[in-house]
Amino acid sequence: MLQRGLLKLKQLKEMQDNRTASVQNSPYTHLFYIVETTDWSVKWDGNYITSNLRSPGLLSAQTTTTSRGIRDQIIHFGAKQDYLLSRRWEKVHKSNKVVFSWFHGNKEAPDPLTQRMIAALPEATKRASFVHTSCKISKTRLVEYGLPEEKVVVIPLGVDLGRFNSVDNHRKQILREGIGIPTGHVCIGSFQKDGAGWGEGLEPKWVKGPDIFVKVVDELEKDYDIFVLLLGPARGYVKKELDKKHIPYKHIFLKNYLEIPKYYNALDLYLVTSRDEGGPKAIVESMATGIPIVSTKVGMAPDIIKDGYNGYLADIGDVEILTEKASKILDDRNLAGKMVGNGLETVRDYSWEEIAKEYYEMIYLPLMEEAI
Repeated sequence: MLQRGLLKLKQLKEMQDNRTASVQNSPYTHLFYIVETTDWSVKWDGNYITSNLRSPGLLSAQTTTTSRGIRDQIIHFGAKQDYLLSRRWEKVHKSNKVVFSWFHGNKEAPDPLTQRMIAALPEATKRASFVHTSCKISKTRLVEYGLPEEKVVVIPLGVDLGRFNSVDNHRKQILREGIGIPTGHVCIGSFQKDGAGWGEGLEPKWVKGPDIFVKVVDELEKDYDIFVLLLGPARGYVKKELDKKHIPYKHIFLKNYLEIPKYYNALDLYLVTSRDEGGPKAIVESMATGIPIVSTKVGMAPDIIKDGYNGYLADIGDVEILTEKASKILDDRNLAGKMVGNGLETVRDYSWEEIAKEYYEMIYLPLMEEAI
């Protein structure tokens, strides 16, 4: 199993008990994790982080959408756009400690919004005690963008292992029939928002690589009967391109994030074809549900996936290698089974319970101690 040196709960509790006397007078004893109003990724991250800090008694924590009226506490902005472009950091009372998360942002991205956020980073960071990011790639970029290295903390995204788990072949077949996946087809998953805005999504998001995804699926269609399962909003571009190529698919826009696991369980393969990522959470979610994964070298993928051991990696934009490695998994059930088993071992270190401990130990506890 890949070891990441996460502290066990017992150790953290012992450390907390030993420090109780020193931090009990600290003003920074409550965490307010600011989330988006939309029921999407950042909101669920905040829910998992705060609940897994509260339940073992590590820290009083809650999600919120505003910092108004908060004094002498820790405020963590989970949504970078909300924090940077609206300059909400200026409205935070000076008595609070501020943390914000930055998951991805590439100067090569063509969209002006990303460039504006990158430009706003250095000034905003002066107000932050820590900048959290989820992978080594993003940390390197943040330092290149002018952030002090000592402020940047790498903590990966987690997964709810109580909900995301594998199923046997009988259950898998029932799920596939319920979704409407044709018998004998290879089902490939793509569960992300890869269109601009919150509408139909006909304009593709460059960073998510929907154009690359369609090219890979089109290549695989030459050797397999492919069926694509799409989740998430704004998938119009991918659907339009799949229609052009006569590749069957089904698009489901879930209103409840907690329903996602059963759709993973129906897959034969998950593809990540992004050009830039902070996660994606699909890496740990696929592993937890026992689904083989092929990913470009983005976000957390190089940190978690050991090529050929618990998944496959390919260079960004390399349609040929993405197709080749996907084919290896589809052609060799023994290989796929070994990768799935290794992935299930790997993902044990990425439960939200373990990840929340890292937030506590690497970000929030130092802020409490700093105030002494």
